[in-house]
Amino acid sequence: MITFFIRHFDRTAIGFVTTLLLIAVVVPLLNLAVPESSAFHIPTYLVSLWGKYLAYALLALALDLVWGYCGILSLGHGAFFALGGYAMGMYLMRQIGARGVYADPVLPDFMVFLNWKELPITWYFFDHIGYTLLMIVLVPSVIAFVFGWFAFRSRVTGVYLSIITQSLTYALLLAFFRNDMGFGGNNGLTDFKYIIGFPVQAASTRATLFALTALFLALGFLLARAMVVSRFGQILASIRDAESRTRFLGYRVEHYKVLVFVVSAAMAGIAGALYVPQVGIINPSEFSPSNSIEAVIWVAVGGRGTLVGAAIGAVLVNFAKTWLTGSFPELWLYGLGALFILVTLFLPKGIVGSLAVVVQRMKGGSAA
Repeated sequence: MITFFIRHFDRTAIGFVTTLLLIAVVVPLLNLAVPESSAFHIPTYLVSLWGKYLAYALLALALDLVWGYCGILSLGHGAFFALGGYAMGMYLMRQIGARGVYADPVLPDFMVFLNWKELPITWYFFDHIGYTLLMIVLVPSVIAFVFGWFAFRSRVTGVYLSIITQSLTYALLLAFFRNDMGFGGNNGLTDFKYIIGFPVQAASTRATLFALTALFLALGFLLARAMVVSRFGQILASIRDAESRTRFLGYRVEHYKVLVFVVSAAMAGIAGALYVPQVGIINPSEFSPSNSIEAVIWVAVGGRGTLVGAAIGAVLVNFAKTWLTGSFPELWLYGLGALFILVTLFLPKGIVGSLAVVVQRMKGGSAA
């Protein structure tokens, strides 16, 4: 295994993973160990904000795995992200217990307010972290498997597949908006207090969540990288570039598509689960098709089919969003659209992809 990683991981990949491991240690230390009066102190709100960026980066990484390497343009990956977030949100709501506004030891506050008499079956066992972690991975994976099995076996591709994925997330949006679904309706789940016995709002908990997000981003990258540099990844690339020819050679294309789609959905679910305790809320707006489209823009800006570029694009675009919505809130959507157009016209390979081309040309010129 170690030999495989050394052989197939270039300096960019090693540098990316090393950077993530460093910030997983350095940022919490600068937040907890450095006094607030120091210029090197990182406030807790920035730790949570950067943790949110890293969760988005994991979502972009998951999307790049299916779009950049298999040619599946999913406009519904926000659904898997939100499902993982809801699973974590349900656990956090069960942790409130009698400390809620209505002091009910079993029912969350919104259920008491809506006159629910008993806990819905979908909420059973979410007071256990092990079961919650299983559902964070299992629920998005099962939905992705069922969707992919029917879509890919029917040979739905291109824009038609993108529209269907968008329909999936919109259907879930409408379902979760209903109060009788038992997921908080349009208000969603919020007012979290404890996670595994630790206060969610505590600086130490926030720093730990940030470190975990950075570590899971590194693990997600290693998994995706291992997949794309293997023979499996070569077949994915052939499906992306010439699906009919790959099928003619005897490969069961739908099996490869389903597998990579399920792995990508599981990664998106984990990203959503890491996102929720750092943001403090999960509601049906996370299922909005516009969120999935925005994730596509992150990948396009950073560099489709690069993995590293997808993560960097997510961080850069969301940093720009934070700044613009604070300084020029009415111009943010125009800025996002302009960014996508400019990247498409002048950097079709994205930031990282274009830099890689420049470096290759420089090396070629030096060799000549």
